[in-house]
Amino acid sequence: MNDTILLAHGSGGKLSHDLVERKFLPSLANPLLNKLDDSAIFEASGRLSFTTDSYVVNPIFFPGGDIGKLAVCGTVNDLSMNGAKPLYLSLSVIIEEGLLIAELERIVQSIKAAADEAQVDIITGDTKVVNQGQADKLFINTSGIGIIPAGIDISGANAKAGDRVILSGTIGDHGIAIMSQREGLRFETLLESDCAPLNKLVAQMLKASPNIHCLRDPTRGGLATTLNEFAKQSNVGIVVEEDKIPVKEGVKAACELLGFDPVYVANEGKLVAVVRPGDASKVLAQMKQNRYGRDAAIIGEVTNDHTGRVIMKTKLGPSRIIDMLSGELLPRIC
Repeated sequence: MNDTILLAHGSGGKLSHDLVERKFLPSLANPLLNKLDDSAIFEASGRLSFTTDSYVVNPIFFPGGDIGKLAVCGTVNDLSMNGAKPLYLSLSVIIEEGLLIAELERIVQSIKAAADEAQVDIITGDTKVVNQGQADKLFINTSGIGIIPAGIDISGANAKAGDRVILSGTIGDHGIAIMSQREGLRFETLLESDCAPLNKLVAQMLKASPNIHCLRDPTRGGLATTLNEFAKQSNVGIVVEEDKIPVKEGVKAACELLGFDPVYVANEGKLVAVVRPGDASKVLAQMKQNRYGRDAAIIGEVTNDHTGRVIMKTKLGPSRIIDMLSGELLPRIC
């Protein structure tokens, strides 16, 4: 096989089959995928959750991950935010002619590692190749299916006055890691993406209490946008305290340098939960036992006041309105 991707790898002929059988199957093999049919057949029962997403991140490799890990984790997390147990993923890749085969192999290995950690199988997929200059190395689309356990009802429209708002950890890590890599910025501390699968963290939270009203991973638009989505969907107000929101010092310094507000910077391994007040402390305790929830904190609460708005109590005392992100802070972040 050549050292780079050729247009012929997308022809549907011998090179296409070689690409799938030599570069994808050895890492991603499972009984459903190995059949190489045009679709996968599987059995499932109960309420299903289905999601799809596309990934165009630039650069495709960044501190803490790459486009392959990002695609798996992003889709797993979207399923998990409904309380679903992720089961199966599809994987479609659009490859630019000229991509190094070694880079593709590295990404496939990353996909396998992320899928193994999340305990999901990739059971169907597709490859396409476009002319050089008509894409940017590699784009990925993933879809996922999961099963929602009985008794779980999680939605952005379920927040109620008195509920507590819990954040699973530090914000802004992913966006700043991408920006520093993209722009060649160097800082004293290593800035890494928080890209991670959160399904096991969510499962632990649901064991502590089924009374989780809302869950969402604050990706594009950051924490501020997610909180505003909850406020608008549930027709409630939300009050958060700035000094309770965890931000790494390196991320804070980078945001000050770049003129960003951390609450608007993207995350790929964090979640925001809205939980019944009586259950908040035990959910938080359970989160802290998981590696992806060690820095979790209760950052605010839901109120009947100022419906549809998010208010932040600042460290200096006064409060300010936190609106949704307007415009594009960091393009091609995921």
